[in-house]
Amino acid sequence: MPPSLLSLMLVVFGLTTGEFVIAGILPDVAGDLSVSVPAAGRLVSAYALGMIIGGPVVTALTARVPRKPLMTGLIAVSILGNLGSAAAPDYPVLLAARFLAGLVVATFFAVAVATAVSTAPAGREASTIAKVALGLNLGIVLGTPLGTLVGQRLGWQATFASVAALSAAALPMVLRFVPALPAAATGPLRDELRVFAGRDVRLAITLTALGNVGAVTVFTYIAPLLTKVGGFSEGAVPVLLLVYGAGAVAGNLLGGRLSDRDLMTSLIRLLGALAAVLALFWAAGGVRPLAAVLTFALGLLAFAVVPGMQARVLTTAGAAPTLAVAVNASGYQLAAAFAGSLGGALISDGPGLRSLFPAAALLTLAGLATAVHIHRGDRRRTGASARPV
Repeated sequence: MPPSLLSLMLVVFGLTTGEFVIAGILPDVAGDLSVSVPAAGRLVSAYALGMIIGGPVVTALTARVPRKPLMTGLIAVSILGNLGSAAAPDYPVLLAARFLAGLVVATFFAVAVATAVSTAPAGREASTIAKVALGLNLGIVLGTPLGTLVGQRLGWQATFASVAALSAAALPMVLRFVPALPAAATGPLRDELRVFAGRDVRLAITLTALGNVGAVTVFTYIAPLLTKVGGFSEGAVPVLLLVYGAGAVAGNLLGGRLSDRDLMTSLIRLLGALAAVLALFWAAGGVRPLAAVLTFALGLLAFAVVPGMQARVLTTAGAAPTLAVAVNASGYQLAAAFAGSLGGALISDGPGLRSLFPAAALLTLAGLATAVHIHRGDRRRTGASARPV
């Protein structure tokens, strides 16, 4: 992997670890700050809210800043947010620090993706995106359990300090290896915002939201699904999460290569396979060996669609790709928030935990229908005959 991509991947790894690691240290934070676990859970929402707001707002306001200084500033804000989290004396300060740390994540990811793609060989844009997004996978697979271990041994403050240190360690690599590229925009802000008037951009963002919400719904409740539906012990859950993570890493790289060959056709096939795996989990998830295999397949397919979806946004965004990718990341966070609410409603007031699988499959089919609609529109415009899907 080129040093420039490696440095961007390491920053994404740190940002992702900072997002997800709170789940592993939540009880410790709640106990130390004398708040309830649900109140401590709002720290997750604060980070996500920062991403949702920061995606469009920070990206639009910094569109005329050259990319390397912009990335340096965004990393600095992330470091301050995590150091502030480590030093927070009480819950309100910690809540504000988590919001600050999340505020720059979507913008950094968008700038990193746009920078990586601008230097990628022709026809390898999606696989290049996959290399940057590999940091996201590793943040979930390695960063979260390692950060949890640090918190258990040294205190939850040490976890946030470690995340800040990781970003600080990656900063010199960004300064050394990432090429100095001009700002994403030079004109007025309204010119940037016009990108969302394009139907193709709106459809691409819709595809991201619909195509991911089903898998995110299941992952949000993966632990109780594995124990109460799959029949696994609680001790087996961390191992199965590693299996899921291994599938995610493999899927991310596979999805990038497939999307380079035929972007929309590969997305259609991957979304169809994802819906089938979710339906099979519902039908036969109680068979433990099969459930273990399906857990790997779920991780693989859930992340195989990501590079192609990001590439689709980039190809439709025209003159404002960075802003479009940032809004796309915010849209993913909104989908994640909806997934948590939907799952809670189905479990508490609906048919129960097992129903998450068919609900997720139906949502994924909605994403599949969107992908087919986009593909047909592309064919009508180009007049090209399509390969069989």
